[in-house]
Amino acid sequence: MPTPSVEYGLLSPMLIVLAAAVLGVLLEAFLPRRSRYGAQVALALGALVAALVAVVVLARRHTESRAVMGAVVVDAPALFLQGTVLLVAVLGILLIAERQIPARGETGDTAGGLDSFTPQASAITGSVAEQLATKAGVIQTEVFPLTMFAVGGMLLFPAADDLLTMFIALEVLSLPLYLLCGLARRRRQLSQEAALKYFLLGAFSSAFFLYGAAMLYGYAGTLDLRGIATVVSAGTGRPITLALIGTGLLLVGVLFKVGAVPFHSWIPDVYQGAPTPVTAFMAAATKIAAFGAMLRIFYVALPELRDDWRPVLWAIAILTMVIGTVTAVTQTDVKRMLAYSAVAHSGFVLTGVIAENRAGLSSTLFYLFAYGFSTLGAFAVVSLVRDANGEEETAMARWAGLGRRYPLVGVVFSLFLLAFAGIPLTSGFVSKFAVFKAAGEGGAIPLVVVGVVASAIAAYFYVRVIVLMFFTEPPDDAPEVVVPSGLTTAAVTITAAVTLALGALPQPLLDLADNADQFLR
Repeated sequence: MPTPSVEYGLLSPMLIVLAAAVLGVLLEAFLPRRSRYGAQVALALGALVAALVAVVVLARRHTESRAVMGAVVVDAPALFLQGTVLLVAVLGILLIAERQIPARGETGDTAGGLDSFTPQASAITGSVAEQLATKAGVIQTEVFPLTMFAVGGMLLFPAADDLLTMFIALEVLSLPLYLLCGLARRRRQLSQEAALKYFLLGAFSSAFFLYGAAMLYGYAGTLDLRGIATVVSAGTGRPITLALIGTGLLLVGVLFKVGAVPFHSWIPDVYQGAPTPVTAFMAAATKIAAFGAMLRIFYVALPELRDDWRPVLWAIAILTMVIGTVTAVTQTDVKRMLAYSAVAHSGFVLTGVIAENRAGLSSTLFYLFAYGFSTLGAFAVVSLVRDANGEEETAMARWAGLGRRYPLVGVVFSLFLLAFAGIPLTSGFVSKFAVFKAAGEGGAIPLVVVGVVASAIAAYFYVRVIVLMFFTEPPDDAPEVVVPSGLTTAAVTITAAVTLALGALPQPLLDLADNADQFLR
């Protein structure tokens, strides 16, 4: 048995983030309450920036190798996905750190403002303890180490080179998100329901994934992705039925995490009930990590079984695009509409996975980068629209005339919606064109046709919101847009700028994705 070795340099991005998460827990235990917020924000942002620098350094060295006895691989796609997750996480922390407090009398909750998190998560909803904590202006800071643990898992998930490490990463990224979903300041019971539903979704996802890994181990005698590929290619494993069952179960486990049909049922409920900054972070970063893991499983471990898993993915991609799009048309709540939009986008990304070629890999990486920024920005704007009591106003009818009363907010939100629709000069157009082109080259022309039709239908409900904001009379008690601090302003500005930049000048990122179009085998 060889002596285990840990290549700390190759693992530095993950180690920095996880070390910051552990240190954040210690800060919660030993720092006085009044000092925690500033220390946690500085620690989280500093660690994420340091991890991003480590990713850039590794990428510039053109380092492609394995670490921890082959359990983790550091190659171009892994570094691209880690960099994307870290960039999204920085913006997510900015939203989570928003604690803008209005002047007394400006909203019903004088201690709340844009603080999305309950002051005392352990208190019963509506209890005296919760009311006292709210009146005292207690600020929830446990969310920062929880978020950092989730980010650590997201960095490991697409870089894992064996199924057991991948399962551990799945658990590390999922468990903190279950807690974060239940910490909303208002509509506490809806938030707790979201946390429970997300926990059940995650439990099913983990169970299917683990059982699939066991089946593949029974077939190949190894959990190593390259080892599985070797056995499948040589045909030395027996029986092949174990490999097919294991592949199907792994697919189900990952599809739960990306919210693909038919495993999407509770995703809109989770997005609606969770604190909006958590929804923004979760919708963007979880999809990036999960699709990264899916790409590695099917492109590294199971390419020889493509004739078996591609037809299944075809059906799932079509169902996801069609059902996600059609259901989004019927929504009357902005967050639920964006949730079903996220479901439809999972179908679009799957077209890139199905291509099963280098163009499919690079186009999927580009799509995940562009979609992550647009999604985070859209939910950030949603968090600013409040009623007279300081609660988020997400009923679509109440957004009538919002763009006329707040032109800047209306224009920025319209930009994100147009990007989701795939309108030219936005990042969404380049993303969809890239994955459809790759799928066409991979022989999936009918899938591309379905994707184009679904995109045309999706444009209807995105444009409907724009028309509502700019060309409809506002109600008498129309909601207001609360002016945020510089944290949320920076997040919205950066996401809008990236959405425009990738639509007008996408070539630098396309080149970067093209350079990351092959896994280390």
